[in-house]
This record gives sequence, structure tokens and C-alpha cells, in this order.
Amino acid sequence: MPQYAVIDPSTGETVRTFDSIADEELRAAIGTAHEAHQTWSRSTTIEERAAIIRRVAELHIERREKLAEIIVQEMGKTTEAALGEVDFAADIYSYYADNAAEFLKDEQIELRDGGGDAFIRRSSLGVLLGIMPWNFPYYQVARFAGPNIIIGNTILLKHAEQCPESALAIEEIFADAGAPRGAYTNIFATHDQIADVIADPRVQGVSLTGSERAGGAVAELAGRHLKKVVLELGGSDPFILFSTDDLDATVEAAVNARLDNNGQACNAAKRFIVIDDLYDAFVEKFTRAMTAVQPADPKAEGTILGPLSSAAAAERLQEQLDRAAEQGATVLTSGERKDNYFPPAVLADVTPDMDAYREEFFGPVAQVYRVKDEDQAIKIANDTQFGLGSYVYTTDREQALRVADRIDAGMVWVNLVLGDAAELPFGGVKGSGSGRELGRFGADEFVNKKLIRIAG
Repeated sequence: MPQYAVIDPSTGETVRTFDSIADEELRAAIGTAHEAHQTWSRSTTIEERAAIIRRVAELHIERREKLAEIIVQEMGKTTEAALGEVDFAADIYSYYADNAAEFLKDEQIELRDGGGDAFIRRSSLGVLLGIMPWNFPYYQVARFAGPNIIIGNTILLKHAEQCPESALAIEEIFADAGAPRGAYTNIFATHDQIADVIADPRVQGVSLTGSERAGGAVAELAGRHLKKVVLELGGSDPFILFSTDDLDATVEAAVNARLDNNGQACNAAKRFIVIDDLYDAFVEKFTRAMTAVQPADPKAEGTILGPLSSAAAAERLQEQLDRAAEQGATVLTSGERKDNYFPPAVLADVTPDMDAYREEFFGPVAQVYRVKDEDQAIKIANDTQFGLGSYVYTTDREQALRVADRIDAGMVWVNLVLGDAAELPFGGVKGSGSGRELGRFGADEFVNKKLIRIAG
């Protein structure tokens, strides 16, 4: 029975299905990746591997319209957002092609006794498994595969079940860029098969971007088999507003931070924590601005909010919203869901005894909180199992830095949203995962930091 399928979320139509990989074929893929690593990591230079990744970047740009079209149909991303994602993925590949040699150069260690020489030499680990999500089909792969292939690792990539065509398109790009057979291999594996891949002694590490549940299952398996693991999981990022010189601009940033990628981003702002004297004005403007954005055809020019990625996603979000209202939250604005088209909603009066206080809403639903001071704002911001990103808006730089130090999160953005870049590390703490991707740190996860000491 096909497990991988393209189901257009804007129509519900099943466009194409793909069979899962056979067990024998999967074992062969692991073997090919393992064999490829033996030559790929030892008989090629960093510069040669970087040249292939640079060509991967170029092919993303050359094929950007087709690549964007694929993910619009797979997960409902707007055309503008899809093109932006392809461009960002290309930028990530280019960034690592340009900087990998510097990141991987030998790191000298000053010996206290002055005798001889010591340094760290970075090298590849071997075959790595990437388990990727549906919400950013190209970007998520780029930040994992780009640096690791230049390092000399080889990649087995299991994409989300609803993203088979983008998965195949990426594999084709690597082949066309000159990557040898086994350097990058797409696998349409089942969950049971993935457990076998993690257990295989030829596989040295696994990176997963997904839910807390999936992260826990993968971490347990990886730990049992002593495999390095990087996890990028969920988030319920706070957006804290203390002061502003331009409330309208701040509201616009808040809406953008909540509705980016149809509201389906782990590091989207989801809880808006506003100081008392700005709360009423902010909520009035924010609610009006959220209501003004209604879901529409993702292929149409000017569409800001497309459908949610699937019927299951829409039903789950509706159930969360309904349950929040039943438990006493005030629904300041909402609309009527039509299939996967989910209109923005804003919740107020959410209290710690409600499910909504603890849950991640993966779609265009925002929560607003009134606070009396900085301490209360930080208390609410940190009162979550998540710790991915956070946003602080203030005209007081000292306050910004003070609050940034006190927030339990992997990232703090001050007076800006949607500021991700290839050179900036991405990752979280607590239930949001462990490890980092992007930037210099993204090239330092799946490496052997080998000490070499030479006597004087």
C-alpha cells in the first residue's frame, strides 16, 4: 500500500502516490552510502566537495519555478513563499560552499607545558540519516545536507510522506550536480524501516526535524544504539512587547511572525505577551490585522495565507481551538473553516489550567496575554515545555539584553521577525530539541573532532 503521496491541500485531490522502499533495496542503499563514504571522505578535498554543493545551489536557482510549484501542491505554501524558500535553500548551500574550508581547518591548541604541537582536525563520521518535515521541504534539507556532504559524510534522506516529489527533485539535483552515487540518497522508508536504519552499525548519526513525539522516539533509538543525534522539534515562541515607537509597525511584524508559512513554522511567534499600557491598543490593531488576512488559493498572486498542509492538520487545529473555547478562553476573532482553508483566530484569557496554555498551535491561531511588568512577562514566556525562539520588542536596549539573558530559548530576536539567515545558528532547548543547524555551528555537529598531539 502506498505510504508516500502528493495530496493537494487546496483541493484534497490525491495527485500521485509512491510505494515505500523494499527492505532489500533499503539495505542496499545503506551499503552504497557506506561504501561511498570510504572514497568520498578520503579521496576528495573539501574544495572539490564544496564545488558540488555550489552547483547544487545553482541548480536550485535554475529550477526555482518548478521546485516552487512542487511544494505549493504538496503542502499548500503560497507561490511567493515557495520561491523564497527555494532561494533560501540555495543561499544555504552557497554559504557552506564558501565557508566550509574555514570552518573545517585545523584548530591549534596552546600547550601549557610548551612541549610539541597539538591541534584538532575535523573529519567526517560516515553515513547520516536525515528525517525531514513537510513544512519547509527544501530549506530543512539544505541546512542538514549542505554542510555534512562538504564535511565528507554521506546522506540517507527520509522526507515527509506528503513530500515525495520535492524529495525526488532534491535527489535529482544532487546527481546532476555531480555527487557520486551514495553521497545523497532519498529513501521512501516506513517508520519501522527507519528504526532499522538507526540500528544499522554503518549509520553514525541522525538528524530529525519534527514533533516532540517523533523526537523522543528517535532519540530513544539513537541512544540505544549510541548514535549522535540532532533534534529540532516544536515551539511556542513568545513575542514580548514592552515599548515601541511605532505600534502599527510592531503589529505588522507580529502578524507576519504568526502567519509566516501559513502559520506552520516551529519558530513562529505564537504567544503575544504585552505590557499593560499597550495591551488594549495592540490587541485591537492585531485582531483587526489578523482578521484582514483570509486564506485563499496559494497559487494566486498576492495570497498571504494558503490552506493548511492537510485535512488532518486542519482538523487538529480546529479541535484545539474549539477545546480552548470550551475551557474558557475568549475567542476574539475567528472564522469558518472551509476544508483545509483555516482563517486566523486570536485567543485571550488563556490560563495555566487550560490545554491551550501548554499546546503548540501549528496554524494561524495566536494567543494574547496582558502583563503588568517585566518579571511577569518573562514568567509567562518561560512557562512552557518549549524553548526554540523568542521575540522581544522594546525601545530600551538594556532591557532587551536583560530580558534576552532571562528567556529560556535557543534564539532571541530583538525588534525584528523573520530574520533567519544562513550564517545564524538555529536550534532550541528544553522540549524544542538539541544541537544546532546553520552557521558555523551547523558544520560542527556531525564531525569527529580528532585530537592530534606531536611530541616536541
